Amino acid sequence: MRFVPSHYYRELYQRLQSLCQDTKSVDEYFKEMKLIMIRVNVEEDRKATMARFMNGINSDITHIVELHHFVELEEIVHMVVKVER
Repeated sequence: MRFVPSHYYRELYQRLQSLCQDTKSVDEYFKEMKLIMIRVNVEEDRKATMARFMNGINSDITHIVELHHFVELEEIVHMVVKVER
């Protein structure tokens, strides 16, 4: 078993809370979000994950995508990628 400093998880949680797309592609942003969630073992309702994802997407894309109804995270990611292009 490896020693992991307690601040490591705190920093990952903080990074997850403030994560946003900025200059990253949607795919890069989504992969980073999922990776951090796996590392800190975040288990949340799919609607919460969808909201987390949308909260970090650039506003010009969010305004278009918010007009649609989605049930699954993969649907949102697919639509956001289409809008990004």
